[in-house]
Amino acid sequence: MKLTILATSDMHGYVLPTNYAEVGQDLPIGVAKVATKMQERQLAAGADAVLKIENGDFIQGSPLSYYIAKQPQHTAADLTQVINQLGYDVGVLGNHEFNYGIDYLQQAIASYQHPILAANVLGANGRPFFGQPYVILEKAGVKVAVLGVVTQYIPHWEQPTTIAGLTFKGLVETAKQYVLKLRELADVVVVAYHGGFERDLTTGEPTELLTGENEGWQLLHEVAGIDALVTGHQHREIAAVINGVPVVQPGSRGAFVGEITLDLDHEAETNQVKVLHAEAAIHSVADVKPDEAILGSIAKLSEDLEVWLDQPVGQVKGDMRIADPMMARFHEHPYVEFINKVQMAASGAKISGTALFNNEGRGFGNTITMRDIITNYIYPNTLAVSRISGADLKAALEQTADYLKLTEAGKLVFNPRFIKPKPQYYNYDMYEGVDYTLDMTQPKGQRVTRLQFEGHDVAPDEELEVVINQYRAVGGGNYAMFTPEKIIREVQIDMTELIADYLREHPVLDATVNDNFVVLPEQ
Repeated sequence: MKLTILATSDMHGYVLPTNYAEVGQDLPIGVAKVATKMQERQLAAGADAVLKIENGDFIQGSPLSYYIAKQPQHTAADLTQVINQLGYDVGVLGNHEFNYGIDYLQQAIASYQHPILAANVLGANGRPFFGQPYVILEKAGVKVAVLGVVTQYIPHWEQPTTIAGLTFKGLVETAKQYVLKLRELADVVVVAYHGGFERDLTTGEPTELLTGENEGWQLLHEVAGIDALVTGHQHREIAAVINGVPVVQPGSRGAFVGEITLDLDHEAETNQVKVLHAEAAIHSVADVKPDEAILGSIAKLSEDLEVWLDQPVGQVKGDMRIADPMMARFHEHPYVEFINKVQMAASGAKISGTALFNNEGRGFGNTITMRDIITNYIYPNTLAVSRISGADLKAALEQTADYLKLTEAGKLVFNPRFIKPKPQYYNYDMYEGVDYTLDMTQPKGQRVTRLQFEGHDVAPDEELEVVINQYRAVGGGNYAMFTPEKIIREVQIDMTELIADYLREHPVLDATVNDNFVVLPEQ
């Protein structure tokens, strides 16, 4: 017989085929198209067993999911009802599930019609805090165990108060605890991991700092007995057989459905099920139409959202549009300066750091709407003010310089190391309130050739207050100079709301820059 595993991951609240940049889009993304593709793949699998896994990061990430989380008339069930229509057998927590707080997360978990797993998130009693660590399902007479694990790195991103009392264990440690047991209880063992790969899938060379954020490669080389692995978190498109184990990672926003097929044989003499052959594939949703039932279930909510998104909240004098996101990183851009001004106004700090999170943001036109705010500032960040030393700030700037690179021809580009396997544009920071120069012709670690605050050179032992988002303030992006202990105050209001509030107080913006930073050689 065949066991077919269909998996999605990192859909981030995208239900309709749109990224909300404009009305009426038909992009190759979204749960509505995923539903159609899953039905198609289920029919292709025939009468044999099908196991459906939702691999985390669903309740946060889109304007729709933000709107539902922030409007008092809505609950998480308004979003999760969409997932319930797809008939998943099991789901896994993702790291972004924590972004709106534990209460909202618990509300979402309670509304799902399938079990949610997080074997490695432990409460004070040392047991899985969110319920079951695994499930054992029977598919066509075959017992299939699914172990669910989320990346252990959540404490490096999340607000400490949100995860107070929780312990996050590593994937490999957790798998070693459970897989042998599951081999005794079931015929097939599947690991669903909201995390990815830390090494090149062919060579085994590290592709990132080995922090424990992603442990997929280590898992497949240290833990025996796994028949299939579903991954996510990195938003990569992976279908491969690694060290004998079929693996999928189906991108993000519902652009792909992952499929693992296991050819199984039941040996009568030993009464054991063996995997004879395994295949992995990912299927684009670009060639299908959205599921009508999904569209109907979300229609009224989508209409309300579009009205909300088109609310005008401000005006711009000048040009705050982003024509070239890379040039906006090399030269200060009015939109970037504006975000830093919002952070400084909200926090009272004299120094601020922010980033252009991806290359999709378009900046602001003459009229600013909520659509503009939420499609440019895509994360539900809150702010923290950290008291750091001048040496810390210089180290942070040296690290941010690593995200740029000079080609042999002398062209300044974003460092390819941080584009593949996963784009990390969100880790290149630009600061306001200090004057600095990054000279990319200098050796690594010596690229900050100027750093001044209020007209004087910053001393290594000088104390500075810097406002950054919560992700960075706790060391997100492996910025080791930022730690929770250095946080002296927080602004517990979502940045999207802070931007809207700032615009209510300053309804007309001047698109200006003070050119406080320079990146050399100038492009």
